Amino acid sequence: MAATTSPQGQSVDLSTLSTPQLSQVKKQLDEELTHLTTSYQNLRAAQNKFRDCLSNIQRTFPKEPQKLHVTNDTEPKAQNLLIPLTPSLYVPATLSSVRSVLVDVGTGFFVEKKPEDATIFYNEKVDDLEKNLKDLEKAVQSKGRSVSMVEDVIRQKVLSGQGGEGSTQAVAA
Repeated sequence: MAATTSPQGQSVDLSTLSTPQLSQVKKQLDEELTHLTTSYQNLRAAQNKFRDCLSNIQRTFPKEPQKLHVTNDTEPKAQNLLIPLTPSLYVPATLSSVRSVLVDVGTGFFVEKKPEDATIFYNEKVDDLEKNLKDLEKAVQSKGRSVSMVEDVIRQKVLSGQGGEGSTQAVAA
């Protein structure tokens, strides 16, 4: 009938399992699917944060020098900004240097980079996450197909009246 791959990589013929065993397999697959879906959402949120960082760099450090308030060729003027303390609370601040930014490289470590280098860093992060998201999306789809197969076999067994036969045969053996 239908076969699915177990976590150990072995193929299991679903038609040989009893309804309670199939229910247990479905429960496990549902938990794995939930975990994968949550991981996918978390990665997508991280990717959006990196895109926000890119957007902020591009808005704060435009490529045209006149937008940086350059008065002479040596140093651009400081810029006034609003810094978010919470999603709805901002404080006014002045950007003292337009030559560098602090980039969070993970686990609370910050590195000072030029805006151009920070843009490259965040673009690489977005691209890496995109690759991971594509792989994870394939895993979610595969797991979803496995859940559907198990549900179909359970439905077939219940409709054909074999729901309890597998469990009584297992007890008799």
